[in-house]
Amino acid sequence: MSDDRPQPTADFGYRQVPKEEKAHHVAGVFHSVADKYDVMNDLMSLGIHRLWKRYAIELSGVRRGQRVLDLAGGTGDLTARFARMVGPEGEVVLADINGSMLQRGRARLLDEGIVGNVQFVQADAERLPFPADHFDCISIAFGLRNVTDKQAALASMERSLKPGGRVLVLEFSKPTVPGLKPLYDLYSFMVLPMLGRLVAGDAASYRYLAESIRMHPDQETLRGMMREAGFERCDYHNLSGGIVALHRGFKF
Repeated sequence: MSDDRPQPTADFGYRQVPKEEKAHHVAGVFHSVADKYDVMNDLMSLGIHRLWKRYAIELSGVRRGQRVLDLAGGTGDLTARFARMVGPEGEVVLADINGSMLQRGRARLLDEGIVGNVQFVQADAERLPFPADHFDCISIAFGLRNVTDKQAALASMERSLKPGGRVLVLEFSKPTVPGLKPLYDLYSFMVLPMLGRLVAGDAASYRYLAESIRMHPDQETLRGMMREAGFERCDYHNLSGGIVALHRGFKF
């Protein structure tokens, strides 16, 4: 007897796909863009993504000897900075669900001579394979919007964080400056796909990027989701007029 009940779906950009297939679709995007990921980040943001990440680092509170998880860490730019901050006594785990991105991150950090205190783990943010109360700080930069079940991922992060630790979610968000949204939309849906086609040979993946940003929760909604996951003293800081927001929460 067939089951005619509607099957659960998830957003993949503006499309709805079967929930169990979203991770596969997202993996295809990042397999496609991995080789040009860093170049495209610089082009798309005019280099400003480096300032956003530097601000996240400044609010991380990471100290020597601590253990840090750089989740959805991709090509490892945050991992490299955390590794220097924790020193040889500490540890940084670069985790990403996408093998192509993880391979790029490993190669980049090896080229920079950052090897002794960094571990590489292919992991799903919704089901982190780490003990409870394990990390002093967890960061996820421009990765949460690609997760199928964001609430499950936040709960998994809360479980893996030590009491007294903090989580940082750096992600595209909703513009707050009057008049910025139409200009941002024009850039996102006209310029980004064109850059993707010219530089990475892939306009579709960068069209998905623009769409996934619009489907991501706004600043207040995400703060509420973090509270629901068990984080306390949750706040956020709008960057570049709200195009990006850094959310922070603590575990006590």
